[in-house]
Amino acid sequence: MDILLLAELSINGALVGLMYALVALGIVVVYKASRYANLAQGAFCMAGGYFCAVLILSLSVPVWLAVPLSIVLMFGLGVFVERFLLRRMIGQPVVMVIMLTLGLEILLRGLVPGLMGSTVKRLDLGISQAPLLLGDILVNRAYLVGGGIALLFIAGAILFYNTALGIRMRAVSDDPVAAWSVGIRVETMIAIAWGLAGSAAGAAGVLWGATQGVDWTLSLLLLKAVAIAILGGLDSVPGVLVAGLLIGVIESVAAGYLDPIVGGGTRDVVASVIILLTVLVRPHGLFGREHIERV
Repeated sequence: MDILLLAELSINGALVGLMYALVALGIVVVYKASRYANLAQGAFCMAGGYFCAVLILSLSVPVWLAVPLSIVLMFGLGVFVERFLLRRMIGQPVVMVIMLTLGLEILLRGLVPGLMGSTVKRLDLGISQAPLLLGDILVNRAYLVGGGIALLFIAGAILFYNTALGIRMRAVSDDPVAAWSVGIRVETMIAIAWGLAGSAAGAAGVLWGATQGVDWTLSLLLLKAVAIAILGGLDSVPGVLVAGLLIGVIESVAAGYLDPIVGGGTRDVVASVIILLTVLVRPHGLFGREHIERV
């Protein structure tokens, strides 16, 4: 086995995994607040990329302003979805809420490209396309920048749950009725969680848009995000970080060694297999809490 090739695949895979984890962060944040799985996160990511592309390419907004503005717009979209769609589902079976988020994913996957154009839009954020050399190892510079920014977002989310607002959000997750009884506005906390999920998706959409361009295929990141959220634990933000690194490295190494043999497609198989094995062997993930219901 070529050690240099393995190291190169592992490093680049870990950076890609961090960018996957940023998408998955929105799933975990929503689940921690509401116990509902957010299956619209892939389309949110795509929408964030489209917002930034339209601001830069069509409205000539400077990059330094377009990127944060896209993240703010996605926060607003998340709050809007919770207020006018999810809040109407209070009291409905959990599976219906999950189906609503899946329906939203499918709707946005077709609606956003239909309104903003289906052709691939290239985002130029000023990141050099020249690879970075670490000795004999080539590191994708776009992955390095994207992975570093994603790491900052995830670290910020970990710190957020130690703030007063984050503690209130955790209280809502543990027992909404008890949280309401002590004056915590449960609906507001869940709306903020959806806003944060939208912001994470917006940042991820911009980073992935700069890496591979913006089109409907950004929504396919949902599969990677679900795999990371399940493996790390649906209610664990640190789990997102660890699972993202693991899946990124496994996916990259598997693709590097197996794709030449089987003809490609290994990356998607890795995510699917990890979802299947995690659900069968450790349903609450590596760091998630196991919920035991007494009957």
